[in-house]
Amino acid sequence: MIGVGEAAIGFGILVGLLFLGLHVATAMFLTAVLGASLYLSPALVDALGTQLWASMEDYVLLSIPLYILLGEILVRSGSTDRLYRSLADWLNILPGGLLHTNIAASAIFSAVSGSSVATAATVATVALPSFRTRKYDERLVLGSIAAGASLGNLIPPGIALIVYGAMTNTSVGQLYAAAVVPGIVMTVLFMATIVLMGWLKPHWIRQQEAQDHLAARLRRLVDLLPPLVIFAIIMGSIYSGWATVTESAALAVVAALPIAALYGRLSVRMLHDCFLATASLTAMSLLILSVAFYLNFVLGLLGVTPALGGFVTHLGATPLQLILVLTVFYLLLGVFFETLPMLVGTVPVVFPVVTAAGIDPVWFGVFIVLMCEISLISPPVGMTLYVIQAVRREGTIAQVFAGTVPFFVAMVVMTALLIAFPGMATWLAKATYG
Repeated sequence: MIGVGEAAIGFGILVGLLFLGLHVATAMFLTAVLGASLYLSPALVDALGTQLWASMEDYVLLSIPLYILLGEILVRSGSTDRLYRSLADWLNILPGGLLHTNIAASAIFSAVSGSSVATAATVATVALPSFRTRKYDERLVLGSIAAGASLGNLIPPGIALIVYGAMTNTSVGQLYAAAVVPGIVMTVLFMATIVLMGWLKPHWIRQQEAQDHLAARLRRLVDLLPPLVIFAIIMGSIYSGWATVTESAALAVVAALPIAALYGRLSVRMLHDCFLATASLTAMSLLILSVAFYLNFVLGLLGVTPALGGFVTHLGATPLQLILVLTVFYLLLGVFFETLPMLVGTVPVVFPVVTAAGIDPVWFGVFIVLMCEISLISPPVGMTLYVIQAVRREGTIAQVFAGTVPFFVAMVVMTALLIAFPGMATWLAKATYG
């Protein structure tokens, strides 16, 4: 058993190793081995293989590669291009013009891919050519794409929600239900930010867009159906009790195949590319997650959970005070770390403190995913910012950084709303699951 002081030193070592540039899986593994060797027994290091195998047996985790594969199929089928064009027909009449399409397309693609990085790359590839001939401020264009991509993990079926659920034994179905309303509110806030920027800086936004004939726009509405049908399959099968989270992901992949065939893109070569990309992203994600489970195993043997719980009880801090401290902590941490390292690196330490304070683990799951998503648009290490710049292939990353500022403020406002009105994230989960 160790105390809070030793646990804090261990967390400091973990953060220090990450600052040195070590891969997050390596940093967590070295921290776990150090703790096991100093306080327990070096023989526990040999338990790594058993723990890795046991952690990867979780059936829920199988949904991660399935959702990645789903996103790859939809991107390579051309469904995303058609989705963007159809949304643009109707959203560019709003104040802020075509910028709203970036947010809406990201929200819908997030609802079927579950990945912020995939959303950033996809929407940037489709959107940037559309803006090159239009008189929009480039910084705001880039910022709107980055902001929309941050919805990738917040809107179900976000992969980060699956990871959090697996690490804390929290129902992924309840987490999905809890994230629906915050995801919608966040989307509306982003669009309101565009309207506000158009009012403050009208010369940044082209206000008039040429419209096709109504008949042509109505015909293109059919391109909205594929992603909406897939989203309905995922969420409908889960909440009807007909399928588990993993089974719903498999159903969605099967449904995506005829969509690719309908668009004339289904081929052995296309599937081969999808499988390669899925294998690469899955290996990277699950390596980090499996080592996080090993760190959890060591922390459990060291008695970190009861030690932190007792410390919080002794402090007498209210749940609101604790959440405010964690908000500041994650905002600062997001400047230096990406989503997955933040999530898997802090949940083993923070979750026992949160549960000891009586905070709803489902609400906290939405909160921590939102805080981790803020890291995606926080310079200097926001992953989506560099993905967008890589797709852009011109200008400087500083322009992307500048464009995200108003949307970063919007996400901070969203955090305040979530804290002030926790029912935003809990009422649907309670209504659905009791």
